[in-house]
Amino acid sequence: MNLDHVFVCGHPALDFAATLRARRSARFEMFVTPERLNAWYLESGLVDAITPGDDADVRAATTVREALYLLLTNRRLGEEFDRQALAVLNGAARETPVTPQLSMAGRHNEATPGQALATVARQAVELLGGQDVPLLKECGNPECTRVYIDRSRGMRRQWCGMESCGNKIKAAAYRARKKTSPVTARSHV
Repeated sequence: MNLDHVFVCGHPALDFAATLRARRSARFEMFVTPERLNAWYLESGLVDAITPGDDADVRAATTVREALYLLLTNRRLGEEFDRQALAVLNGAARETPVTPQLSMAGRHNEATPGQALATVARQAVELLGGQDVPLLKECGNPECTRVYIDRSRGMRRQWCGMESCGNKIKAAAYRARKKTSPVTARSHV
């Protein structure tokens, strides 16, 4: 599986929750090192610069991510929030977030991994307690477990992203149809 971070879910907290890919099958971890975690924070646009992290930052991020994923699942299925997951997310959200600064070049967000994680947790709190909850869906690809915000017309979006999952499913369905369609024999008259 490729190590590129993907941002298709429509909200940074959802993209953060999706960094453990294929939860039902191969389970592919994106945060394998502190550098990969910091790369996510940078690529997401959450920060412009980040101080080096360590293994404790990775453990904290994956703990918050797993709590967030459970809470997303609870909310999406209309279930009561898991109390332990709620405590983890709220604890992270209480920490000091990224503080934007003004520089001669404009706005600049420099942070520690802990501040970046607190910011993601706060975004997750806003999402899970906000008006977009009815728009949360899980990708229709059985191998994918990303949750995304469906803002499509008629709320008919089926995949987290067309490039990542939609094309794969459509191509597989096309191949299956071609394989099972009867071969029409030409008649020679």
